[in-house]
Amino acid sequence: MAEFSQKRGRHRGDEALGSAVDFLLANARLVLGVGGAAVLGIATLAVKRLIDRATSPRDEDDAKGDSWKELNLLKATPHQQPQPPPVSLSQPVSLPAPLPSAPESPTDTNPQKSPQLSSPVPLCLTFQEKLLAFEQEHVVIPAAHVALAKQLAGDIALELQAYLQNKFPELPFGPLVPGGPLYDGLQAGAAEHVRLLTPLLLEPDLWSLVPGMDTVARDPRCWAVRRTQLEFHPRGSSPWDRFLVGGYLSSRVLLELLRKALVASVNWPAIGSLLGCLIRPSVASEELLLEVQHERLELTVAVLLAVTGAHSDNHLLLAWPLEGLAGNLWLQDLYPAEAARLQALDDHDIGTRQRLLLLLCGVCRGHPALGQLGRSHLTQVVLRLGEEEVDWAEEALGERFLQALELLISSLEQASLPCHFNPSVNLLDGLREEEIDSIGYALYSGLQAPEGLL
Repeated sequence: MAEFSQKRGRHRGDEALGSAVDFLLANARLVLGVGGAAVLGIATLAVKRLIDRATSPRDEDDAKGDSWKELNLLKATPHQQPQPPPVSLSQPVSLPAPLPSAPESPTDTNPQKSPQLSSPVPLCLTFQEKLLAFEQEHVVIPAAHVALAKQLAGDIALELQAYLQNKFPELPFGPLVPGGPLYDGLQAGAAEHVRLLTPLLLEPDLWSLVPGMDTVARDPRCWAVRRTQLEFHPRGSSPWDRFLVGGYLSSRVLLELLRKALVASVNWPAIGSLLGCLIRPSVASEELLLEVQHERLELTVAVLLAVTGAHSDNHLLLAWPLEGLAGNLWLQDLYPAEAARLQALDDHDIGTRQRLLLLLCGVCRGHPALGQLGRSHLTQVVLRLGEEEVDWAEEALGERFLQALELLISSLEQASLPCHFNPSVNLLDGLREEEIDSIGYALYSGLQAPEGLL
């Protein structure tokens, strides 16, 4: 009986509180509007529920039941849209808040549903679009940087030309010509490397070329420059005879001569002050490199002693730091022929082969494993693909990029990447087996998720 009286008193208290809430909400609607009345109603009902829970002890089973039901309801309807509000003014329901730009008039009698604002849809780019964005951000070089790099390289070439004429007046050097990828539009990411050809003017009748495979080195990459006509023009008749080793013009001896001159004799601080930059010869590299620091860019100039002209059968031979028996030979440089071929193919069908090469260079340059792939490796891949009659328009650039990755993986599996203009040269011979495995794994992972390479 006492429990019944308690429940009955509680019921009467609930009715009194509910009547008070209805009266309050009805008057609040006229003063605060629909939005304000809704907020006030939610707050009032929350307070009422807290009071009920605090003043009315419930059974433990009922509390557990309410808890899991509420959780189940939340899980079942996480994105449930709110139902339209009822017309009755006496029911305290939750209403969507009106937009600030269009406040609801206090005189409105019919509640209206506010428009639902959809969340912004995330921008999903295709791989082609991501590739083009990478090209703009990491491959394209500002024209101002290209112009400045060419100006600095040209000025350094003139200064070095004057030095060689004064230091070695007896040695006929040709005009120093700056060139390379930067001048051919094939430099990716930064104007950072310039080739400065320093040609040797050899007497055509006194010198001949011997393929590297016909020498003791048996190296298909190289050529030997042999002194001829010794019976008619004895040793000493040519100013270059002082660099002979075993009857051949030694690239190693010439490299050492010029290295000592660049490091110890040239007044680079004075030249750099004149040109507005800092110039320092690299002593750590076996190549003849000049490191140039300008306030707007950094540049590396590679001084390349070269044998050119008709006597070399249009071959460009470089004095390169080679090892072993090939140390005195001259390395055949196929870069001019490769760059000219890519240009010709693109001109024929307005293709994107050169852009593909730039993208591959840009991707590999900053990658810890793919950085072991040089420009020469990537050029052979693009040349092999470029000879195929496929779509080379910009719209197919992403597809060609993935195709290049597949060709690289196939070449690594076979440990063979023949040179396009000299198939007897395998460009992967200089890589160890673990390096090939590391590159292959990176390329395979990139082929599965190519966006990760960008």
